[in-house]
Amino acid sequence: MQEKAQIMDREQIRRALTRIAHEIIERNKGTDNLMLLGIKTRGVPLAQRLAGLIERFEGRRPPVGMLDISLYRDDLTDIGDQPILNQTSVPEPVVGKTVVLVDDVLYTGRTARAALDAVIDLGRPQLIQLAVLVDRGHREVPIRADYVGKNVPTSRQEVIAVMLEETDGQDRVVIKERKNL
Repeated sequence: MQEKAQIMDREQIRRALTRIAHEIIERNKGTDNLMLLGIKTRGVPLAQRLAGLIERFEGRRPPVGMLDISLYRDDLTDIGDQPILNQTSVPEPVVGKTVVLVDDVLYTGRTARAALDAVIDLGRPQLIQLAVLVDRGHREVPIRADYVGKNVPTSRQEVIAVMLEETDGQDRVVIKERKNL
């Protein structure tokens, strides 16, 4: 795949996450009963960053967990016979909590749908919200993010690549073009 354009740099990512953190606090009237769950892989460091920002603004860090949705995917049979299982780690029960699912890119909505199933299997939260760094459109299921860092209209031939310091050694978001086969 060939890089077509950079759509966010380190500073733009920082500003987007700062805005999302403020929006989460405002919409939920503070941080009581708030929990952030990052969807593996890049949703986890984004959730950690949001928790740090929320703590900076409110003086209280919400619990942060990680959600592995591997077994909840509707394309599990397409992936292979032995899916690679990561780890779901939730710091406390989700029952009665406001759970904010955090992911890097919202595309078809299927990852978010799988994450909803995974959370519900953990218990019944009071409310589930979705925060994404980039919403690129092309939904296949009726899913909408509550918090969006940047909306980026794309074609289906394009790919949004989010790179984070924690996983990739740099912070940037680029559009890549799939080469025609």
